[in-house]
Amino acid sequence: MSSLALEVLTGAVTGGTAILYAASGETISERAGVVNLGTEGNMLVGALAAYAVASQTGNPWAGVAAAGVAGGLLAFVFAWFVIDRKANQLATGLLVLFLALGLTSLFGGSYVGAQVKALTAWKIPLLSKIPWVGTILFNHDPLTYLSFVLVPAIWWLLFRSRWGVLLRAAGERSEVLSTYGHRVAPLRYLAVVAGGVLGGIGGAHISIAYANAWFENMIQGRGFIAVAVVIFAARQPFRVMAGAWLFGAALALSPALQARGYGINQFALDALPYLLTIVVLVVLGRRGVAEAPEELKKVFETAGN
Repeated sequence: MSSLALEVLTGAVTGGTAILYAASGETISERAGVVNLGTEGNMLVGALAAYAVASQTGNPWAGVAAAGVAGGLLAFVFAWFVIDRKANQLATGLLVLFLALGLTSLFGGSYVGAQVKALTAWKIPLLSKIPWVGTILFNHDPLTYLSFVLVPAIWWLLFRSRWGVLLRAAGERSEVLSTYGHRVAPLRYLAVVAGGVLGGIGGAHISIAYANAWFENMIQGRGFIAVAVVIFAARQPFRVMAGAWLFGAALALSPALQARGYGINQFALDALPYLLTIVVLVVLGRRGVAEAPEELKKVFETAGN
C-alpha cells in the first residue's frame, strides 16, 4: 500500500503540472475579470506547437517557447472578441476551443508518431535522495520544477506588486480604475494573453514531457479541470497548486491500480478525475463564484439569466 501511495503522490505532481500551468494562467485572467473557457484550446495548440517544433528542431525548449506563443496568440483572439467586441465570455471561450480543435486536427496529422526529443526527468542531487519527499518532489522534468517557482511568483505579482493591484482593480472595480486615469483594456489584454501563454506551456508539458507523443484532442478535458480548479480555489495561487495536484493524483490513480491488478471497472477509473471535478464544483463552486471579483460575477450572473 505504501508503494501505491508513493506512486499516486508522485503522479499527482507529474500529472498535475500541466493543469497547474493552465490554472495559474487562468488565475491571472480571472483576477482581471475575464474567464476563459478556451483554456482547453490554449493547451491543445500549445501541445501541438511544442511537439511540432521540438520534432523539427530537436530542441524541446524551442518547443516550449513555441507552445507559449501559440497559446498566447489564441488567447489574443479570445481577448479581442470579449474585450474589444464585448462578446459573451463563456460562449466565446467555447468558440475558441472549437477553433483550436479544428486547427490541431488540420495541422497535427503529420506529427502523429513523429520522433521528438522530450524533456526528461532530472534528479536534484541530495534532495532526490530524501525518503518519499525526494521521489515525490525532486525527480521530475524541468517544467515541473519551474512550476514550483511559478506559483509563488504569481502570488507575489498579484498581491505584492503595483501591477497586481491594478490588475485586481480591473477585476473588482474597473470604473474606479478608469476614473484614476488607468486604461482597463490593456490590463485585461495582458492578463488574458499571459494566461494563454501559461496554458500553452501546460500543453507543452503534456506532449513533450508527460506523454511524449502527439495525438488528436490529447488534452482530454484538462483545460476545463484547470478552470474548475481556479473557481474552487478562489483564485488563490497556492490553493490552485493544491487543487492541480489533487486532480493529478486522480489521474495517476487509475494506471497505478491497473498495474497492481485491482478488479475495478476501467471506465469508472478513467472517469474519476472528471467526477471529482463535478463533485468539487457542486460542493465548493458556489463559494468560488461568491468570492469572485465583481466584474467576474457579472459574467456568471449574465450566464445564469
